[in-house]
Amino acid sequence: MAVLERFAGKRITVLGAGVSGVSLACFARRKGAQVFVTEQKTLSESTKALFFREGISWEEGHSERACACDELLLSSGVSPKAPLVEHALSLNIRVTGELDAVAPFLRGRLVAITGSNGKSTTVSLLGHLLRGVGRNVVVAGNIGLPLGDIADVEYDDVVMELSSFQLHWTKNIAVHLGIITNLDPDHLDWHGSFEKYVQAKFRLFDLLTDGGALIGQERERVLYRTHERMPTVPFAWEDSKELERVVFFEKESCFLRQGDERMFLFDRRIVPIPGKHNAENAAMAMAAAVLLGECPECLTEGLKTFRSLPHRCEIIATIDGVEYVDDSKGTNVAATVTALTSLEKPKIVILGGQGKGESYGGLAEAVRDHAERAVVMGSEREHICRALDEVGYDKYERAADMEAALMISRSLARPGMMVLLSPACTSWDAYSNYKERGEHFRRIVQGFQART
Repeated sequence: MAVLERFAGKRITVLGAGVSGVSLACFARRKGAQVFVTEQKTLSESTKALFFREGISWEEGHSERACACDELLLSSGVSPKAPLVEHALSLNIRVTGELDAVAPFLRGRLVAITGSNGKSTTVSLLGHLLRGVGRNVVVAGNIGLPLGDIADVEYDDVVMELSSFQLHWTKNIAVHLGIITNLDPDHLDWHGSFEKYVQAKFRLFDLLTDGGALIGQERERVLYRTHERMPTVPFAWEDSKELERVVFFEKESCFLRQGDERMFLFDRRIVPIPGKHNAENAAMAMAAAVLLGECPECLTEGLKTFRSLPHRCEIIATIDGVEYVDDSKGTNVAATVTALTSLEKPKIVILGGQGKGESYGGLAEAVRDHAERAVVMGSEREHICRALDEVGYDKYERAADMEAALMISRSLARPGMMVLLSPACTSWDAYSNYKERGEHFRRIVQGFQART
């Protein structure tokens, strides 16, 4: 089937009316399909109005009509175990993930970045670096613009953040360069096991073009070897002669070595975003830009001018000598452990929210070793407190909500300390998303500031 005829005249059902689902529906409609959207939850009035204008039918709650189609398109996050997906497959209806649906219509060199943590920062930084040297770049996918919105638009480079959900369904896309920032247990409630989660991330290997490079963590080599994969360009904190190609640090300097040739990339001290983990993100982004053909010297100014993304170790204010940092995007244990171990000041950490089925043992050990005090809230509060008890850490307080957590933290903090919101949990027990949680944190902190 010719690409241009892919959806023309077809009956397309889109499962899910979140950001990516709405974008998919409008994309398929532009391609001449008859589009029907099925969404389990209540649609917003603005979404209903958009569908009306575009001539898209919809329903709230799934019905048999959803499978009266030639193809089912899945918005980001739809599980293969979803009853509607299983029913469609039993009827031999073609089921297609978001990326495979849109991929033939993406115009530009494709770069894909995934990982458990740091992917949004790395995606945004790489886009910033490439724009700084004059490339026409779009950053899209699981961050900012959904992929359906950029179909048929000409770019030099399309830098995509891809989730494990998106990669699970992806088979047919050609990626020029990939990055896997790191691999830690996440979304186990969706994938069922860490092994299956890793398998989804490793779909990226199969999507690379011939000669395409993949940057990943050398420290995770055992995990890669278990799955019979290895990054073509590993990142490590020191050089290793066992590696033919490697991105590494030597004191404060970051290098890319290929064979016997060693290229200086940047001095770590110019990276404007805090933490050792962000030095890793910068190393991967700079190496990617160089592998895409740019010179390090031309990229340096872009690295200097990059700013932290909201809710990712974002410094909100310093009040009475205490720094308040919003890491609301820390929605899993690994992200919070990284923040605790990478940020150097004495810390009071605010934890808790809705869990993802993870163990809190590693989190408790990191809190014990790297936090002076902890304040725990949310539906996972007692589970986290039990984990802290089990490692012999008793310097924690329980809080009913964010206001209480910040009031307690403020009363405990001393000049030179940091109050860090890094929950290790999702926000869904109290907020619509991590952004709303982070904004609430910001408003409360700014209220403290206004009263000083």
